[in-house]
Amino acid sequence: MQNIAEFRIIGRVGDVKPSENVTHVSVAANYNRKDGDEWKTDTLWNRVTFFRQLAERAGDLGKGDLVHIVGRVRQNSYEADGETRYTVDLIADGLGILARAGGE
Repeated sequence: MQNIAEFRIIGRVGDVKPSENVTHVSVAANYNRKDGDEWKTDTLWNRVTFFRQLAERAGDLGKGDLVHIVGRVRQNSYEADGETRYTVDLIADGLGILARAGGE
């Protein structure tokens, strides 16, 4: 049996940074929580990395587009200033555009 670490995000696009073979997209996801008797919404930003053909598609996204992204979670570490730093990368395997900003 294969072990997997995967993610699913449905949210709004914030920033799109395309380059030659990779595109990084920030996606906002909202979570509701109760604070005393009141409900509050927390917005968390997720940086998703797209490669190859998905990078081209992601490069056409615009701010405010509603997207559905699925993919895998990859953990990395590197040395900087004599310390080990740890990162978690979200690598996209699928991209669905649910709605364009402005209703297109």
